[in-house]
Amino acid sequence: MSFRTLRVVLLFGFGTILVNAADFRWVATWATAPQLVEHANLPPAPGFADCTLRQKLRVSIGGQKVRLRFSNVFGDAPLTIEAAQVAFAAKDAAIQPDTGHVLTFAGANAVTIQPGAMVISDPVDLELPPMADLAVTLHTKKAPVDITGHPGSRTTSYLAHGGEAVDANDLTGAAHTDHWYFLTGIDVFTDRSAAAVAILGDSITDGRGSTTNGNDRWTDQLSRRLRTNPATENLAVLNLGIGGGRVLRQGLGPSAMSRLDRDIIAQPGVRWLVIFEGVNDLGTAVGARAKGRPENVAAAADLIAAFEQIILRAHDHGIRVYGATITPFGGFKSYDTPTSEADRQTVNQWIRTSGKFDGVIDFDALARDPKNPLHLAPAIDGGDHLHPSAAGYKIMAEGINLDLFTTAK
Repeated sequence: MSFRTLRVVLLFGFGTILVNAADFRWVATWATAPQLVEHANLPPAPGFADCTLRQKLRVSIGGQKVRLRFSNVFGDAPLTIEAAQVAFAAKDAAIQPDTGHVLTFAGANAVTIQPGAMVISDPVDLELPPMADLAVTLHTKKAPVDITGHPGSRTTSYLAHGGEAVDANDLTGAAHTDHWYFLTGIDVFTDRSAAAVAILGDSITDGRGSTTNGNDRWTDQLSRRLRTNPATENLAVLNLGIGGGRVLRQGLGPSAMSRLDRDIIAQPGVRWLVIFEGVNDLGTAVGARAKGRPENVAAAADLIAAFEQIILRAHDHGIRVYGATITPFGGFKSYDTPTSEADRQTVNQWIRTSGKFDGVIDFDALARDPKNPLHLAPAIDGGDHLHPSAAGYKIMAEGINLDLFTTAK
């Protein structure tokens, strides 16, 4: 995508003014869903005590400026970021020399984020190309006991202790962990025609079965396809999947119903929402029924009612909503029962035929085995009969009709 440069007009006696700034706006280019980090996914000791944390990610669309979002929404105490920087990433814990930009917050180098809150950095002048790899580095002296992050990053982060500066070209000897912490979004100032596709999903969207540091989740593959299509090259893809996530009730993270406003509607520039979730609602109901806990059972009717609420709330903000059918889980023993399969078929039939969604992505049809349609196809199955492989994610992304993203009406 090429970006129009802001034109400067000289008015005699009045100095210079910018005349077409209205052609540009802020759009999210990358995002991840915040959740309370479980104990097993906390960083190696000594954690965030006098810590320089470098996190890497790949954006979707580019722009002329960037701003970053940090969250303490699940924290039990204030979080202070002493210093922060954004740079272009190099190999492992290194950054490309002379590409670092200091982040400020209302002009200050440090910021304190109260429990339950988030902050957006000041804009940074950074010519960001599409699909660029960034490294975001921050320094903390300590952190809350309850940490906000995203455990399912499938991307390696680096932690150095004892004086490493955020602008260091490399964090030699840093500990590493495959999780993100505190960082939840990056926005770009870009052409007004740009927009974002936000994905509300579970571990299949989060990328379970994809390659660590490979950026080959189905959302990554979709982003690459959009970039090569002139009609969609300026559309961002935002992965708001949470592993173990459910629509109706909290799972390993907050439910889709509870996080819709924060994770989807509040993202700048969102024009489309894809809902690809529900398998964990149906699957975990199997165990709830076996244990006689009917209050934890989600049936097809419950999911359909929740989807209708999500559609209504998104439409109120001018967001088109596409339903993605739930993929097969035959052979995944803890989910695979006649009742859960019947519910899946009912939900999928409603997604396809109810007319409530603005469009449908039929992942079930794309991913099922033609010879055994209650199971994933061998080319899709990552081995556990629920999550696709990296190759499977590519097949799913390639089956999406890009025409879905060329209209906003």
